[in-house]
Amino acid sequence: MALTKPSPLFPTYAELKELNLSDYPQLNTFLKDKPSWMSQHWNWAKDYLLYIGRNKSEHTYVRFRNDIEKFLLWVILVDLKPLDDLRKGDMLRYIDFCVAPPVEWISGNLHDRFIQENGYFTSNPKWRPFRQTAPKYDKERVLDPKRYRPALQTLQSTFVALSSFYRHLIDEEICFGNPVPLAKRDCKHLIKDSQVKSVSRLTEQQWQYLLVTAVELADSDPIFERNLFVIATMKTLFLRLSELSERQDWTPLMSHFWSDEDNAWWFKAYGKGKKVRDITVPKSYLPFLARYREWRGMSPLPTKGEQNVLVEKIRGRGGLTSRHVSRLVQQVFDAAFDKMKTEKGLDQAQKLKEATTHYLRHTGASMEIERDRPLKDLSEDLGHSSSATTDTVYVQVERKRRASSGKDRKV
Repeated sequence: MALTKPSPLFPTYAELKELNLSDYPQLNTFLKDKPSWMSQHWNWAKDYLLYIGRNKSEHTYVRFRNDIEKFLLWVILVDLKPLDDLRKGDMLRYIDFCVAPPVEWISGNLHDRFIQENGYFTSNPKWRPFRQTAPKYDKERVLDPKRYRPALQTLQSTFVALSSFYRHLIDEEICFGNPVPLAKRDCKHLIKDSQVKSVSRLTEQQWQYLLVTAVELADSDPIFERNLFVIATMKTLFLRLSELSERQDWTPLMSHFWSDEDNAWWFKAYGKGKKVRDITVPKSYLPFLARYREWRGMSPLPTKGEQNVLVEKIRGRGGLTSRHVSRLVQQVFDAAFDKMKTEKGLDQAQKLKEATTHYLRHTGASMEIERDRPLKDLSEDLGHSSSATTDTVYVQVERKRRASSGKDRKV
């Protein structure tokens, strides 16, 4: 039997808060044409996502919305069984579906769920629940949707979102059990990974090419001063993309740089779990901060209570979105790749083509480990809940010793 074409169920968090189904004609019709228990399920999911959007970050809302939306579409269009009747075996069948979804449910591009037309939100016919994308360094690759396979991390995130959803339903006394943990325990697709883990980072040489390129761009055209500041800040202060971006409940300001009674500088960052942490600011970073501020017509260093936005828009008011910050970083990555490829060859430059913004945080942290900085101090700067997390992610001493002892063995 042919599957019904999937249709988007939930807009952005801001739109969901104000949602009136009469403004979403296709979604409204889609729900009205289904049995009443299906529209009831949609309301359960809507209430849960509003809770996530209100109490978690916008990034968490987007991630959980993607997983809950896919699951609900499977329930409504494929399985046809109420949520509160699903058991471990049903959840395992859903994961099988996620591992090999119908090609009609897969898109090769990111599309908005809804398009505004004549005052209404129209369901985007190009949108699909699953997305298959080419690697960042090979965007021209043509992908075959029949070969779609989700990453292990994607499946793990699915289990996290679904378990959270069921816990919410239990709290609301809608469901009386959570089948997700049992399904996760028995899932054949979750492979325990004991392999050697490598950190997504740049080498010292690649980092120097990136930094020098950013300086050269800024020297040649002042418009790139923001790029230089962002690159230096994310690497040196170990910032996540979201921690440099403007969010609904937080805008990074110049006054988030502050000095203590010993004239040591700190930066106040708003990180995961709505936790604010103070990050040490090294003296070597201050010239980059001063250069950027002077370009904006400010004093070299911030003053107490200063309300200037940390990284502001060139046109308009306010701070930059995470997507805009990412574009600034990517401009420098692209230029540094071209420069290093010309001077050192493709092999040595390739990592700059593959790199994402998160490489900067990983690079900064890895270099701190290599200079023997105390793990506890670095862990607090990174915002990890414990030093064990930092040790697991960044400490590569045992791996390097193992590689060294094994590389000279004979055939």
